[in-house]
Amino acid sequence: MSVIDILKSNAADYGIEISSDLEGKLEKYAELLKDWNEKINLTAILDDEGIAVKHFLDCLLVSKVADFKKGDRVIDVGTGAGFPGLVIAAAYPDVEVTLLDSTGKKLKAVENMAQEMGVKNAEVIHMRAEEAGKKPEFREKYDFATARAVAELRVLLEYTLPFVKVGGTFLSLKGASAVDEIDGAKNSLKTLGGKIEGINEFTLPGGDKRAIINVKKISHIPPKFPRVSAQIAKKPL
Repeated sequence: MSVIDILKSNAADYGIEISSDLEGKLEKYAELLKDWNEKINLTAILDDEGIAVKHFLDCLLVSKVADFKKGDRVIDVGTGAGFPGLVIAAAYPDVEVTLLDSTGKKLKAVENMAQEMGVKNAEVIHMRAEEAGKKPEFREKYDFATARAVAELRVLLEYTLPFVKVGGTFLSLKGASAVDEIDGAKNSLKTLGGKIEGINEFTLPGGDKRAIINVKKISHIPPKFPRVSAQIAKKPL
């Protein structure tokens, strides 16, 4: 079975429909991901089932949580190989997606893949999150922020919530540790104006646990945040 055949057969079990347009884009994505991985290290998961389930289906689970509307702005913080941001851009052509990462080589690959896939609603930004989060053109300008496997939640909130408008949402794509991380992020949430709206748990085909933590931005963030990365790492909120 091809990557797309595997994806479609499994996505149906989650109530996720793969349109013919998305099918073509993701088929190209899988091909390009393998090609680029020969030049730079994008992902350790390169078998067809792994790409279909642990990358594409995993990212598409956000559709079960988020109600993306035409014109919404989404920023994927620490996008890496484009997960989940490039998948979201492919699935929602009416949404504007910013793919942010501090690693230029990866962003070059992601930008190329987006072009080859025919994704026109994604832009790449080569910048550290804690720097971009203080710039007026990015700060509190997004309806949604996403991040997948970047850092523990209490740390991640400081990197992501500065981008989100008051009333907007941060979607944190996590594994089995999600509930424990929420317990450790209470002070960070309070300090940064976030509130847990819910946690949606999933089991991928094969048994891997996934969760999407839905964080609502309820108030503005004090100007001193985000701090520099050394401070964030040394003294998490």
